[in-house]
Amino acid sequence: MEFHAGQYDIAVIGAGHAGIEASLAGARLGCRTVLFTITLDFVGNLPCNPSIGGTSKGHLVREIDALGGEMGKAADANSIQLRMLNRGKGPAVHSLRAQIDRRGYTSYMKHCIEKQENLDLKQAEIVELRKNDNDEWELVTKLDAVYTAKQVIIATGTFLDGKIYVGDKCYSSGPDGVFPSIGLTDSLRKLGLPLRRFKTGTPSRVNRRSVDFTGLELQEGDAKCSPFSFETEKMPENRAVCYISYTNDDTKQIILDNIHRSPLYGGKIEGIGPRYCPSIEDKIMRFAEKERHQLFIEPCGLDTEEMYLQGMSSSLPEDVQLKFLKTIKGLENVEVMRNAYAIEYDCVDPVSMKPTLEFKDIPNLYGAGQFNGSSGYEEAAAQGLVAGINAALKIKNAEPLILDRAGSYIGTLIDDLVTKGCNEPYRMMTSRSEYRLFLRQDNADIRLTETGFRIGLISEDRYNKFLRKLDLIAEERHRVESTVIPPNKEYDYIFTENGTVPLSTGVRLSELIKRPQLNYEKLTLVDKTRPDLTDDIFEQVETELKYEGYIKRQLSQISDMRRLEVRLIPEDINYDDVTGLRLEATEKLKKVRPVNIGQASRISGVSPADISVLLIYLSKKGN
Repeated sequence: MEFHAGQYDIAVIGAGHAGIEASLAGARLGCRTVLFTITLDFVGNLPCNPSIGGTSKGHLVREIDALGGEMGKAADANSIQLRMLNRGKGPAVHSLRAQIDRRGYTSYMKHCIEKQENLDLKQAEIVELRKNDNDEWELVTKLDAVYTAKQVIIATGTFLDGKIYVGDKCYSSGPDGVFPSIGLTDSLRKLGLPLRRFKTGTPSRVNRRSVDFTGLELQEGDAKCSPFSFETEKMPENRAVCYISYTNDDTKQIILDNIHRSPLYGGKIEGIGPRYCPSIEDKIMRFAEKERHQLFIEPCGLDTEEMYLQGMSSSLPEDVQLKFLKTIKGLENVEVMRNAYAIEYDCVDPVSMKPTLEFKDIPNLYGAGQFNGSSGYEEAAAQGLVAGINAALKIKNAEPLILDRAGSYIGTLIDDLVTKGCNEPYRMMTSRSEYRLFLRQDNADIRLTETGFRIGLISEDRYNKFLRKLDLIAEERHRVESTVIPPNKEYDYIFTENGTVPLSTGVRLSELIKRPQLNYEKLTLVDKTRPDLTDDIFEQVETELKYEGYIKRQLSQISDMRRLEVRLIPEDINYDDVTGLRLEATEKLKKVRPVNIGQASRISGVSPADISVLLIYLSKKGN
């Protein structure tokens, strides 16, 4: 018999990375919020790689932090190794990556939620979602408890009708042997959500004592670490190392000899997998000419002997997994603690959502994370934060938060999902942003802290510190532009050793910093008036100076793009009435229902000529 168990403003289904950020945002914005999870022991679980950040993903974490999210702080508190990726390239693609203490991270997030005012954490499986006579959502648990909420956010990750595949074995399960979510799929389908099946996978975990690290490539953390959160004052420390090994011809042959036993190639798996994170058997089949594939042997934490084999996800039978692992240098006597598996799950077509992540045809219902067809902890957390903010803002009758692709990677991620959709699990990459020179990880706070403060997730104290940082950047910029460095034979070696011309006349310090061969560090001896500032101030000034021309050009492009973004398209527009639109464009515009001309122009199948026709039509209608 059903019974009423509680009433809330916002209910979040799923306590993974999306659900955590969604529920914390809702509660911190003053809404009574409940977060449901199948098990309290896996809140904020890292079922795949125990790491946060990486190429483009580090950008997302910094942006989440700048808006007032929690992921960056949790990562800083539980990092065991940090590396800034792509240091040899330009600042646009620098990305922080941290190896994480897996259990420490989940404990941190669970405790953070437990302490949060306005937020209740419940261990319960939601099996039905429906509307009552008051147009409120009713969430029914497996035990017939009924909770009501004004707004609901679905963040089910890979749990929705999850199925595990290992060789010819298939069984219902979520990741890590946790119960899957059974029943909710039917309820969502009845609501009219366009569901489909995706799949992902994870590698084996092995016992450290069984790995021979002799001769393996050592991968240490950075000598000087950087944090994810702009609020972290104590720099994280490196407390662990990783190792690199490679597959070989024997590995390849074993996989080829057993490829018929793979459910991926035997046709048992229906779901579409991630192109950018393929299984080892997929790599062997797709890149037959490649002699070897790299794998990283990474610790899962400080208080465990489990090691994660990044790059070796597989759905081959357990005996085959063990056989091919033992062909790899360092793993000849490997002891597998958890076998690799593929997992198939239900998710939704994100084109059915607004840029707020609310469903277009189902008011007060939002989606976030892998439920939206994305992959990755960072992508999930970013969407959860935006969904939680918008659910809270709607309750407050405030303007929604819509981040455009010119202002953040989060905006790019969401715009890609709701405008272009995805035919496979979506992964964020720097190449997806046409404004990546402006959208750097180092300036995420400059781009988004103002927004976080306006919404109410950034405290006044933090905001005032941010304003002081802007003042310091401006003061330092003025100093280097007004400081003239005179010629000095004593320091000529600084220029010649770095492959640039010594001074023959006075030169502004800013012009020296702009030289490709020089930077703040190399100019320490000649810069006699340098103030005692933190590294991030110098980093901002140096980047602004070195890339000034490129940044100005990109800002001009952003200005042009935003002129299209302000040309709104009425919600009740009938595209069949727009004379001159091609049939394909009409169909795509009907499906996506873009909110403005800018979004319309990014829809696959809508040409510049179609946009011109649409602009003429809107002008005639007075829009």
